[in-house]
Amino acid sequence: MRMSINVSRWATLLMAAVFATACSIDPYTGEEKTSNTAKGAGWGALGGAVLGAAVSSKSDRKKGALQGAVVGAAAGGGYGYYMDRQEAKLRARLEGTGVGVQRVGDTIKLIMPGNITFDTGSSAIKGGFTDVLDSVVLVAKEFDKTLMQINGFTDSTGSFQTNQSLSEQRAGSVGRYFMNQGVAASRIRTTGYGPRDPVADNSTASGREQNRRVEIELLPTQ
Repeated sequence: MRMSINVSRWATLLMAAVFATACSIDPYTGEEKTSNTAKGAGWGALGGAVLGAAVSSKSDRKKGALQGAVVGAAAGGGYGYYMDRQEAKLRARLEGTGVGVQRVGDTIKLIMPGNITFDTGSSAIKGGFTDVLDSVVLVAKEFDKTLMQINGFTDSTGSFQTNQSLSEQRAGSVGRYFMNQGVAASRIRTTGYGPRDPVADNSTASGREQNRRVEIELLPTQ
């Protein structure tokens, strides 16, 4: 029992150290945050340490815990680190463009308001927005282990069927643009949601403008 407590305590301290060294200030919110890399590495270290100690002989339990923690931290932090780097590059390239960047777990979401991407009622990408999409393409090619789920949305003005078709066409336009720029078709999926899932009040002009959007979710391939 004493061995288990000591190993767990030691591994927990290691996990806390990993968390502490990876804390940073989010430049967009001003809040302190712990990267997803650190979270995965911390939990991996804890699990690896306990497992390493459990499968080692009594005299080698401390060594086994250390080795297990190192292996667990590397495994746990791997994909989080990959997404952390991708998120940082997207934020740097898209800052000031009007495109929102959100991170939820291992998913990165790019929110592109329709007013800067398409003319009203059109699914043709505005010429002035291609530079922004090209920035996304550069990052997507560098980080090719992610899928790109492209979702189109509209406001509630007009018939449901018209909005549904428009949302599908806009998502398709963005998907085709990426493929034409060399992003593999196997990585791209498109879906139209019409007026569903509004993010603002459709009774106001500003709300409708926010609801007319395309969202790109970068997701794990496995």
